[in-house]
Amino acid sequence: MGLQSFEHGVERMVEGVFSRSSRSTIRPVELGRRLLREMDDHRSVDVKGRRIVPNAFEFHLSARDHAGFADIEHALQVELCEAAREYARDEGYHFLGPVLVGLVVDNNLKAGRFGILSQLKEAGGGRGAGAVVLPTGERVTIGDRTVTIGRLPDCHVAVNDTNVSRRHAEIRPAGSGYVAVDLGSTNGTKVNGERIVGERVLNDGDTVTVGGTHLRFEAS
Repeated sequence: MGLQSFEHGVERMVEGVFSRSSRSTIRPVELGRRLLREMDDHRSVDVKGRRIVPNAFEFHLSARDHAGFADIEHALQVELCEAAREYARDEGYHFLGPVLVGLVVDNNLKAGRFGILSQLKEAGGGRGAGAVVLPTGERVTIGDRTVTIGRLPDCHVAVNDTNVSRRHAEIRPAGSGYVAVDLGSTNGTKVNGERIVGERVLNDGDTVTVGGTHLRFEAS
C-alpha cells in the first residue's frame, strides 16, 4: 500500500507542477519504488526479534534531474517519508529513529540515472519537535509540552467522538523521545492496535487510537 499511496499523493499534491515544469528525466514514482525496495533489501532482526529497516535515505541525482525536482522537492520528500512509514506499518517493519529523505547532486551521474544510500540511524540525543497528525492532515506540534487528547474542547487534540473520554490520553516528553499515556479512559488507548497499560514509548510513524479515531505520531 505504501507505493500506491505514494503515487496517489504525488498525483494529488505535486504531479501538476511536475508535469508542467520538470526538466527531470526521472519520475517521482521511480524514487518511491527504489526506496521501498531498499527497505526490503536491508532489513535485519534485532535482539527483540523485530524486523529493523533503514530510516535515513539519500538519493543521488544528476544536476539536471535534481534541478528538475526543485519546485516539488519538499513535497516529494514528505511523500517519500510517508510512503516509507506506511510500508513499514504494512510489513511489520520498525525504524530506529525518524524517517529522513534527502536529494543530493552527484556530478558523476548522467540524466535519468540515480542512486540511493540508506542507513539505520538512531534518534539523536536531543528530542525533535514531535507532532500528532490528525485524520484531516492537520499537525499538532508537541515540542517540550504535554499534549492532551480528549472530547473536551480545551484539549490540545479535541476529538468529537462519543467513544472518547473527556480527557482520554496524553503524549508526554520522556527522555529523548515521547510516550503515550492513557488517563483512565473508559475505552482505553491503543498504539498500533495494542491497548496500552501505563506508558508506551512512541516511535516515528506509530498510530495512536482513541475511540474510532486514528492519530499518527511523527518524531520530527
